[in-house]
Formats: sequence, structure tokens, C-alpha cells
Amino acid sequence: MNGVRHFLLAVQFFTRVPVTGKLAAWVGFSPQMLRAAAAHLPAIGWIAGGVAAAVFVAVGAGLPGVAGALVAAVLSTVATVMLTGAFHEDGLADVADGLGGSASRERALEIMKDSRIGAFGAVALVLALGLKFGLLAALAARGLDVAAVSIVGAHVLSRLAPLFLIRWLPYVGDSSGSKAKPLADAISGGALLVAVLWAAPAVALLLCAHDAVHVGAALVALVLAGGWMARLFVRRLQGFTGDGLGATQQVCELAIYLALAWKA
Repeated sequence: MNGVRHFLLAVQFFTRVPVTGKLAAWVGFSPQMLRAAAAHLPAIGWIAGGVAAAVFVAVGAGLPGVAGALVAAVLSTVATVMLTGAFHEDGLADVADGLGGSASRERALEIMKDSRIGAFGAVALVLALGLKFGLLAALAARGLDVAAVSIVGAHVLSRLAPLFLIRWLPYVGDSSGSKAKPLADAISGGALLVAVLWAAPAVALLLCAHDAVHVGAALVALVLAGGWMARLFVRRLQGFTGDGLGATQQVCELAIYLALAWKA
């Protein structure tokens, strides 16, 4: 039953789905459990992606055309933001503020701890959301089913990339106040395998709506985007932070959409 506990802890930590009362008491908590729960992060992608895809299809069916697809993209994103508490979007904004606001490692880390959003963070969010809406509208032009499958696949696979950062890079965030502190120690190879097993069916799902070339390109884009983020964090921060994990998920999700939407 430990696997079920770890999954429910991941739901509790990475979403706003209530895990309370007797269920929460049964699940329990410890830093070691949270570290193990990280293996189920791609499973959270199935939940978030499923909700986003359902909203996208429901809205897109009622509002046809490009304008309808854009509205569907906006509302499906609203649904995921409400579900996750903007967990990853907040990380993207903080990373943009920190790395854009200072060339100094120490100052960048200090800026990233500030809960206020700055100019770089605001611009990054606007550009990322605008790109996401446009790419989802482009995918919807091939069919609502294609867009829905793409949303689910991107949410799942993009949540795999941050786990490799935890595995390979040292933690350099605020050890006293960060919610990601329990993830500071590298996750085990077994936990990483569990995450891969959660993510693997997403590849098969994408193959139901896209040809092998596009799916292969999406996987390459995932690796390149995740690798670029890792290199950026090593060069600028000498490691990862909790915000960096969220930013990596966002960048990888966009990279997957771009590869899937690209005309072969």
C-alpha cells in the first residue's frame, strides 16, 4: 500500500485536490515519503491533462473555428491552473525574474525567493501562455481529438523531465523555507523507473493521434528542452531549485506542443 500512499501524497502536494481527514491521516507524511511521491509526478500529468483535455473538447465543440479553439485553450489552461494552484507557472515566473534580473548567482536566488512578480516574470508568463494558446489552436485545426490527446501527452511527459534534474543536479534553493526541500536529495533509480512507467503510456497515446515522426520529434523536443534547462541551471545557479522544476515542466510542455503542431 506504500505506492498508493505515495501517489495520494503526490496528489496532495502537487494539486489542490483535497486529501484530508482520515484519508490524509492514513497517507501520512515525511520528507522520505515526499521524495518517493515525486515518482508519481507524471501521474499528476494524467489528472491535469485529462481535466484540461475534457474542458478543451467541451468548449471547442460548442465554439467552432479558430476563435473557439483559442477560447478552449484559455479555459482549459484556467482549469489546470485552478487544479494545480499555478504551481509550475509560478516557478516559470520566478526563474525568469531571478535569471533575468541579475547576473549574480546569489542575487538571482534571492530574487527567486521573492513572492512578488517582476517584469521578467510577467513577460515570461505572457509569452508562454500566448504560445500555448496559439499552439493548441493549431493542433485543434487537425481535430479536437488530436488536440485533446496532445494535451494529455504533453502534461504527462513534461512532468517527467524535472525528475531527471532532481536525479542529476544538486539542490541550491532555500533549505529552510522551500516546499521542495524534501526533494533536495536525488530520487532513487527505482522511483525514476516508476515515473517512466507512468509516462510510457503517454507515448502510445500520442501515437493514436500523430504519426511516428511527430511523436519522435516531440520526444526529441522534450529531451532538448529539459537538457537546455538543466544546462542553464548548472551554468547560472550550479544546481536546481523548486522554481526551476516548475519552469522546466512549462518549457518542456511548450516544446512538445511545438513539435506536435509543426507541419511535417
